[in-house]
Amino acid sequence: MPALWHKHARVSVQWRRRFRLFLNLLGVAVFALLGAAGFSQAMDILPALSGSSVDAFKVVWVAATAGIALYAVAASVVLVRIRRNDALSILQLRQDRADAMARIDRLESLLETEDSLLLVWDGEAKHPGVAGHLPENLELPGGLSQLVEFETWLDMKSAEALRAFLEHLRGHGEVFRLTLTTTEGIYLEASGHTAGGLAVLRLRDLTGDRQLSARLAEQNKELREQISSLHSLLDALPGPAWQRDNHGQLVWVNSAYVDAVEAESTRTVVDEQIELLEAKGRNKLNMMRQTDGVYHSPMPVVAAGERRVFELTDVNSEHGNAGLAQDISELERVQGQLRRTLESHTRTLDQLQTPVAVFGADHHLQFYNAAYRSLWDIDQSFLETKPEEGELLDALRAARKLPEQADYRGWKAKHLECYQALDAQAFWWHLPDGRTLRVIASPHPQGGVTYFYENVTEQLDLESRFNALTRVQRETLDHLTEAVAVFGSNGRMRLSNPAFAEIWGLSQELLESDPHINELLDSCKELLGKSERWQELARGVTGLSDNRTSITGRMERVDGSVIDYVTVPLPDGGTLLTFVNVTDTVNVERALQATNDALQEADQLKNAFIQHVSYELRSPLTTIIGFAQLLGDAKFGDLSPKQAEYTDYILSSSSALLHIINDILDLATVDAGIMELEISEVDVAQTVSEAVEGLKDRLVESDITLRTHMPDNIGSLKADERRLRQVLFNLLSNAISYSDKGGLVDISCQRDENQIRFRIKDHGAGIPQEMLDQVFSRFVGRGAGGNRKGVGLGLSIVKSFVELHGGRVDISSLEGQGTTVDCTFPLEPRIHSLEAAE
Repeated sequence: MPALWHKHARVSVQWRRRFRLFLNLLGVAVFALLGAAGFSQAMDILPALSGSSVDAFKVVWVAATAGIALYAVAASVVLVRIRRNDALSILQLRQDRADAMARIDRLESLLETEDSLLLVWDGEAKHPGVAGHLPENLELPGGLSQLVEFETWLDMKSAEALRAFLEHLRGHGEVFRLTLTTTEGIYLEASGHTAGGLAVLRLRDLTGDRQLSARLAEQNKELREQISSLHSLLDALPGPAWQRDNHGQLVWVNSAYVDAVEAESTRTVVDEQIELLEAKGRNKLNMMRQTDGVYHSPMPVVAAGERRVFELTDVNSEHGNAGLAQDISELERVQGQLRRTLESHTRTLDQLQTPVAVFGADHHLQFYNAAYRSLWDIDQSFLETKPEEGELLDALRAARKLPEQADYRGWKAKHLECYQALDAQAFWWHLPDGRTLRVIASPHPQGGVTYFYENVTEQLDLESRFNALTRVQRETLDHLTEAVAVFGSNGRMRLSNPAFAEIWGLSQELLESDPHINELLDSCKELLGKSERWQELARGVTGLSDNRTSITGRMERVDGSVIDYVTVPLPDGGTLLTFVNVTDTVNVERALQATNDALQEADQLKNAFIQHVSYELRSPLTTIIGFAQLLGDAKFGDLSPKQAEYTDYILSSSSALLHIINDILDLATVDAGIMELEISEVDVAQTVSEAVEGLKDRLVESDITLRTHMPDNIGSLKADERRLRQVLFNLLSNAISYSDKGGLVDISCQRDENQIRFRIKDHGAGIPQEMLDQVFSRFVGRGAGGNRKGVGLGLSIVKSFVELHGGRVDISSLEGQGTTVDCTFPLEPRIHSLEAAE
């Protein structure tokens, strides 16, 4: 503050000096004017004096000297008076300065006794003067430059307000008083006024009751502002809002409340205590409050004459309660529809074979269908916890169900970027178990992602196999000897192989132009001549009949070629044509047909000849056997030993020949198709015994041991007893024939559920493997070491009779170990046709 007074003193002295300098300059100017006037007068009198004896220049010089002397005298007088006045002024100023300093000291003492700080601005000065002080506990900035940076030690709101008031004070002289808050929460009183062209800001610490009063005033102001803002906000809400005192009386309602109760104004509602809720609703509200005094639940309310559903929120406190109602009628309706839609979608998605999973904006699982659970084979209890997707991916990776990744963290982070994506994305997952999934991530506009998992393993496999099959078919078609062509429903060729162009002599240019079948018909006219076959094929390709059928035929071309053709209708409306050049085949077939006719005719002649000769030989052979027996009979006389020996030879040879003739006749009967079986109930054990009994002489003669393995429960079967015995007789006879002297033959029977199997086994030389396929042929027989035994009809007859019963014959043999023959007869014979038995 003293500095301000010193400044004003310096200003006064400067003004005095300037005034004194001004007076001096003014005196010089006056005397200069006077001298100039004298000089002018002298110049005027010079002409008058020119004629006299007086020197004119001397006169001028005298006048100028007199003027200068007069100026000097006048200036001296003025200077003396100015100095005397200056001395008096200096004495007065010193006295005033002493008084001012004393007054300043008193003022400073007064300022020091009070906690206040003065900031004084002189004119447009940027930095103010400072006087006074504030308590040290305020911790204000030390420097003046930092002190005027109000934002550093005042809160933002106070700093902005103080700057605005200071601008008005310094610009317009508007005084102000306001309360400021420091960043430490301490209140200061700021007052601004002007004094002698100075702008003065006074900061004073509010202590004690004044601090408390300021704090309460500030809080009261904030509360009023908050309440006003809150009431404005509630008044703008579309739903009713109200406030009650601690006696339950309405003290404030918003405009929506007034409209809901159809009142005139807010004052009317408060004065008349018009209630929005009925008494029953208010009682329910008071009874169902939570322990913290809050009620929040939907409630039906009649508002503006309509029954609607409101979401009520009512908060109770010791000073009263306040409530808010939001109309959720439309929301309830939409939520109901949404709930039903979601349930329908859930049921639909749960029935889909495509796995679906929905994750919310928080990355947690919100929904999954049965196919999703089945795809990953995850415990349902884990899915019910709604895990976060990252946790779910980690669990799948631990179970080795995710694609193998070298950088799993990077892959996982990139996968989770789907939540920030704008469009749907697709990924291909190749799982360790060989499956391939196409994963589609569709982000939600409200956040979250829906995943669709499409198992394309079979599709890719089918595509791969289809492509491979297509290539194979293409290669196959190209290398087929048959000519193949495929025509579309429009009659134009879609596909053909090189054999088609070759067989019909078509150019590659024509085939590449997708010709119509009629164009091909025109190109083949020279080869077809007057044949109508191509017209038939054209109608089959271009016909519009719903029931298209395959056409098969043969055509003979002009060049002598014979072509077989087949048309196959395709499911897509097209037609497949195949052509085969069967010229050589037809020629061979015709030759074979002629040869076959000749062979059949020769075979018929052979059969007729054998049958006729057999019958013709049988009668004289019977006579020979009869007379040989008579010769051997002692009733007709004795024979010499030699004659008896010859007679035995005749009987044995005749019997063997008769047996061969009978076999030939049986085979001829079979070949003629007139063999008839006499089916009856046959005792298996007895039939086997009878067959063995007929071979006892041969067994004794060959020193062969025959072992019979017959179960006690072998029972019976339906068959031709004579033919069955003949089969067993032939098999046993064959086994004896091919057994070594002193050998062993086994016959056994085994009964199954629906058949009986006879097994005859010898331990002879066996049959070579190259002969096994021929043993059932006629007139084929080989003995041990390749020697022939018999005519080779026995096994052929066995095979024919067994197959006539519906059975089968199997033979196995190893050289040096013997032969085994199995004959299987069904319990109920399925008599085959005689042609099938051939």
